[in-house]
Amino acid sequence: MSEATMGSNGASTELLQGRSVAVIGYGSQGHAHALNLRDSGADVVVGLYDGSSSAEKARADGLRVASVAEAADGANVVSVLIPDTVQRDVYEADIEPFLETGDTLVFAHGFNVHYNEIVPPDHTDVILIAPKSPGNRVREEFVAGRGVPALYAVHQDSTGNATEFAKAYAAGLGCTRAGILETTFAAETETDLFGEQAVLCGGFTALVQAGFETLVEAGYDPALAYFECLHELKLIVDLAYKHGIQGMRREVSDTAEYGDYVSGPRVVGEASRAAMKEILAEVQSGAFARQWIDEARGGQACFDRMRVDGAEHPIEVVGKKLRAHMAWL
Repeated sequence: MSEATMGSNGASTELLQGRSVAVIGYGSQGHAHALNLRDSGADVVVGLYDGSSSAEKARADGLRVASVAEAADGANVVSVLIPDTVQRDVYEADIEPFLETGDTLVFAHGFNVHYNEIVPPDHTDVILIAPKSPGNRVREEFVAGRGVPALYAVHQDSTGNATEFAKAYAAGLGCTRAGILETTFAAETETDLFGEQAVLCGGFTALVQAGFETLVEAGYDPALAYFECLHELKLIVDLAYKHGIQGMRREVSDTAEYGDYVSGPRVVGEASRAAMKEILAEVQSGAFARQWIDEARGGQACFDRMRVDGAEHPIEVVGKKLRAHMAWL
């Protein structure tokens, strides 16, 4: 994100003042949006399903709580911050019936809109505000007088003012203090899914497990394999997060840096790159989205089985024992 494209874009919170905002959900992003927007001058109500365990926490944080339908009915801005897999059902039952001309729908991830699971009415503005940090960090940085970067996008502009309101919303979260980057629902969704699958979650876990298995199969102590393939990863990631890849390389030993150059491309070679292109194509075509939607609506039997298998991997068994001795965790 270069300085030419990343900035505050002249945003302020003026358009938020007194605006009635229904934040649907009070999880990681929901609580940060609700609290930051409230502190930025918006009139916030949290919409939760009956019996939600988050209701008591939201009230303790000084927020009004209502059912999803009541919150949506009384607001002119509705922020949908619940899991992707339940958004369509909640939207159709408790949000869409109460949308009026000029209302604004806000999403933190473009999945349901991009893949046409949710098709908003023409008379609403539809925007995306996606902070590039977990909700706890969004809130912590806001309270500290700083912010985290965010992406913003406009899917539908019925009022002619959707872009300016999107910037104001981002400012209300504190994100313009760090910088906001304009994108599209499609680009945000597709890059997010690809990154999760190929690098951040899928690529990371498969690489770590493969390294662990290689050492153990060669006869090395599983504890030693855990330390070398998983435990020390935080040091490397933290250095790259703070200084970039080349900055990380400056911080490690010359031996480690040389091994990086000569061996990394052998692990992530042409076969890996080909697989990444296949994954991206499945994301772009909607094939992955359909697979995941069908899995979620079909009871998640395969998903649940993969969760169990993952929890039983030897690296998890060894790691649990080792982490029990790490008081700082």
